[in-house]
Amino acid sequence: MSISEDPVSPHPDRLDFADLADVDGFVAALEQFEQGAITSDDWKKFRRLRGIYEQRQGGRAMIRAKVPGGVLGGRQLRAVADAAERYAGGIAHVTTRQCFQLHFVPAEHVEDALRVLSEGGITTREACGDSVRNFTCCPFAGVSADEPFDVTPYLEALTRHFLRGPWSSKLPRKFKPSIGGCCGRDCSQAYINDLGLLARTRDGQPGFKVVAGGGLSTLRRSAIELEEFVPVAELLEAAEATVRVFHHHGNRDNRAKARIKWVVEKLGADQVRELYAEQRAIIRAEGGRPYQIAPVPPPRLPARLPLATTPRPGFEAWAADTARPQKQAGFATVRVRLPLGDLSAAQLRAVASLIESHGDGEARTTNDQDLLLRWVAADRLPLVHAALVEAGLDRTGAGSVLDVTSCPGATSCQLAVTTSRGAARLIGDFLAARADLVAQAPDLSIKISGCPNSCGQHHVAGIGLQGGVRKVGGKAVPHYLLHVGGGTLADGARFARLVAKVPARRLPQAVERLIELAVSERAADERTDDVLARLSSETIAAALGTVPELLPGDATEADFVDLDDGDSRAAA
Repeated sequence: MSISEDPVSPHPDRLDFADLADVDGFVAALEQFEQGAITSDDWKKFRRLRGIYEQRQGGRAMIRAKVPGGVLGGRQLRAVADAAERYAGGIAHVTTRQCFQLHFVPAEHVEDALRVLSEGGITTREACGDSVRNFTCCPFAGVSADEPFDVTPYLEALTRHFLRGPWSSKLPRKFKPSIGGCCGRDCSQAYINDLGLLARTRDGQPGFKVVAGGGLSTLRRSAIELEEFVPVAELLEAAEATVRVFHHHGNRDNRAKARIKWVVEKLGADQVRELYAEQRAIIRAEGGRPYQIAPVPPPRLPARLPLATTPRPGFEAWAADTARPQKQAGFATVRVRLPLGDLSAAQLRAVASLIESHGDGEARTTNDQDLLLRWVAADRLPLVHAALVEAGLDRTGAGSVLDVTSCPGATSCQLAVTTSRGAARLIGDFLAARADLVAQAPDLSIKISGCPNSCGQHHVAGIGLQGGVRKVGGKAVPHYLLHVGGGTLADGARFARLVAKVPARRLPQAVERLIELAVSERAADERTDDVLARLSSETIAAALGTVPELLPGDATEADFVDLDDGDSRAAA
């Protein structure tokens, strides 16, 4: 007996990508599995295509909500809040692909959580599994002064084209796409994605540069250019052609070498470009992929309310740190820092009310696990600050060295070696108490993964940490492989290099010494990440000194215990 993968009709609401038929299909497939009508492997594949993974805690699941471009309205935010509150211990987690994840969901309540999300316009379909995953997008799309045009409507068209489509969920392995367009930087991380679409103009006409084959993990590749410029009318054709190349030529025998970057590695860039051109010709012969763009509607700005007469204490410093002018005069974006990428149900509801009262009714998650509020009138900033204070979301330091990125790690993930969230908490707390270090290197990026898969994107960080273990006196001690000098640049990815292996509890000392080294070696206007990229491994090793060395006689009992991330749900 097979599992149905029939497409379903799209919804008219531009932010609603859900369909309750997906939940009904999940329930039907579960019944088939329980009756022995489908194999455990078939059920596992199907379950993952519906955004559901098993956790290392037996009987608990992780549910990933697919959030195209990280764009959510109040309805979607409240749905995530309801599902988190009822079934995930009250916490929702923002990922580096701008999705929301719910952890520690009891297996018997997965269906219930899926229904809550779907009724609120949130889909989990193809958020995981061997599918076209969530399209990530620059969170400033539509409001950035240095973008050629707003890519948001193209993000939505691409999502609807692939979601539940014939090419999306039968791939050799996952396929991660992105779309963006800020000139001079790669805010959408195109070059570390399977498909990257970068907004460009030619002779005044909008289009996209198409790159493909990027990736992290055990084989790190910067994406190759497939076409320098594709007119917007041909965007779906170009994107589908890339997916079809992967479908036909991806490795279906060895999952470890099944990503499209391995196709580039095996065949070479020129042959991949030829295969892409062939698929474009085939699609053209099929009639192409015509589509109509539904323009993003003008922002639905709320009626003016009386302004607060006196800003809250700390407003000026907060506004200077978190507010950024939009290209639309008189409006600003506000970036909300989320330690460990976590939001409580109450905070999600507070954000939903805030964007409806003081913004355009939409918020966007970011690929470094923060939240961006948009279309805030400059004279409304005191009210937004007051609302964030009430919600406990008024932290400064978003996008700075304080804003440490981390995957969920061994707190929940079956693949992780260490609790990367615990490492992020340790470093974050250390830096919060060291304003002097933060002031010296505010632009330093720190990213942490609990295993080599780089879900925390440690390979493209100024300081990248990968969880591991090392034996000290015959006993395992949590360690982190220390990488330096990575980044996502305007014309490609720069991968961090391994320089040391540091005991988990000595990470603050390592960060401190690296900041001091970078400051001492930094040229005028040089970014801290760039300093670490150019310094020799010998220079860095000398600066670290004995920090990486843990001898049996120096080890304490705490050294043998992994770091605590403070999440009590893991022990429940």
